[in-house]
Amino acid sequence: MKPQLHSNRFNLEPADNERLANLCGQFDEHLRQIERGLGVEINNRGNQFTVIGETVAVENAGNVLIELYKDSENEVISKEQVHLSLRGVGADHIEAPKASAKVIQLRTKRGNVKARNPNQENYLRRIGENDINFGIGPAGTGKTYLAVACAVEALENDRVRRIVLVRPAVEAGERLGFLPGDLSQKVDPYLRPLYDALYEMLGFERVAKLIERNVIEVAPLAYMRGRTLNEAFVILDEAQNCTVEQMKMFLTRTGFGTKVLVTGDITQVDLPKHQPSGLRHVIDILQTVEGISFTFFNAKDVVRHPLVARIVVAYEDHDS
Repeated sequence: MKPQLHSNRFNLEPADNERLANLCGQFDEHLRQIERGLGVEINNRGNQFTVIGETVAVENAGNVLIELYKDSENEVISKEQVHLSLRGVGADHIEAPKASAKVIQLRTKRGNVKARNPNQENYLRRIGENDINFGIGPAGTGKTYLAVACAVEALENDRVRRIVLVRPAVEAGERLGFLPGDLSQKVDPYLRPLYDALYEMLGFERVAKLIERNVIEVAPLAYMRGRTLNEAFVILDEAQNCTVEQMKMFLTRTGFGTKVLVTGDITQVDLPKHQPSGLRHVIDILQTVEGISFTFFNAKDVVRHPLVARIVVAYEDHDS
């Protein structure tokens, strides 16, 4: 029995030829991408669009087109952005967002950062509500990028006085003395993903100035012992490579007015086999503690190239 097709006709307002060209892409490549992603047919004449397909797919395609048209006013629509919007509605049935629902957005001077899927929305909401937060899941789910975006917004709105970036230097066994250069040069390679996100949101020159003024501080995990961090936004990345003792030490550095984000992937632990991961350990200990949140990401939340999600799933299947 063939599925029953549904048709939806709507106008994108206000009519603007430049925005429509931006939305559709060169040779309508963005429309074709949406068609392939959702199994629908899209026709348009000017700002009047008709979408044909199964009911849920037609509804999702309409939501994607409307959302991308809003974005087209202030930014150039790319294939990657279309892909992320398609991931946002998902392959399974997801109800269209209600008109009253408030989309969480982080405003930075270089543009807005918003959640791309329901799990990212939950992550951002929990960060706003709790002082210590954990984002746990595979690469490409946005856990580190969103953590940096939250830190930048908090700094620009004077809710914190500085950003502290922390990462365990497992490859050097936390013994960095033999590496050439000063402390920053020794630790920089381990913090590259955090730097890349900062450069995108603040610009290279401003990040350099903030580091020079110690408003943005970079530190290996081993150097956090004995400190208390007040009025700071602290991000511990690659936390799966913390030992149990290091995790406890780090979390007890939290001072007044400080927000802490811990991110990691418990499937990619680089510690010696006899040493348990502090991130795995802390899940059992703190998951029910008030004021601490845990957000768990999976392959469906990956917002990179589609192959990344398939790679994650393939490894999960193999391990199980």
